[in-house]
Amino acid sequence: MSALSLHEYEFESRFDEQSAIKWMRTNWRKAFLFSIAYLVVIFWGQHAMKQRPKFELRKPLILWSFSLAIFSMLGALRTGTYMWHILSTHGLKQSICDRSFYNGPVSKFWAYAFVLSKAPELGDTVFIVLRKQKLIFLHWYHHVTVLLYSWYSYKDMVAGGGWFMTMNYIVHAVMYAYYTMRAAGIHPTRQFAMFVTTTQISQMVMGCAVNAMVYGWMQQDECPSYMENIVWSSLMYLSYLLLFCHFFYDTYIRPRMKVVKSA
Repeated sequence: MSALSLHEYEFESRFDEQSAIKWMRTNWRKAFLFSIAYLVVIFWGQHAMKQRPKFELRKPLILWSFSLAIFSMLGALRTGTYMWHILSTHGLKQSICDRSFYNGPVSKFWAYAFVLSKAPELGDTVFIVLRKQKLIFLHWYHHVTVLLYSWYSYKDMVAGGGWFMTMNYIVHAVMYAYYTMRAAGIHPTRQFAMFVTTTQISQMVMGCAVNAMVYGWMQQDECPSYMENIVWSSLMYLSYLLLFCHFFYDTYIRPRMKVVKSA
């Protein structure tokens, strides 16, 4: 291992991943409680806000999005460093099937930080509700299912997790940077907005591909996973792929087609 590329900071080296995994095995079902509470709050909140003026919340939203952007960038850098090391030294198969991501240097802290972060990220929707913006199915469905799947999978240290987490960190770094600019009154170009959605779609395509590879290698007893997890993960990624493609079409392609037809 490269001492430079895999240098651990003290907080990373001191992190006890075994205690974290043990806690998650005991408490992962609490993700259902978070999800139920989240759904109750946002839909009750929408009802309560109907007769009330919207909140501006620009400064809190800037701080919120910026904080998540920085967190995602750091997570992407640290997990990306570890995944690149495995990929470049041991190849694609090892990067997918090796579970060392959950307890390896650099990555172990950020793997746990990733799964825990899915609970506070539910706060994204609170801003939408209080600012009386449109809440689409894709938004809350994505938040709930990612939280449930992340907590459900971390406890078993399933193959493919390193790819799933690193991809999500990278995409969220771009996405929350975009949200920060919008909240700050900076208007990103249409091309940048399309790029954000394209990265999300690419993540879902790769997620489906990783699941297919895990399944194939699992049949050869070379990838530590199990059928139930692969099924749920595949259904999740496939549903995201369809929903994000539909969002891309409705947001960027259909309006252009209407303009062309009316011209």
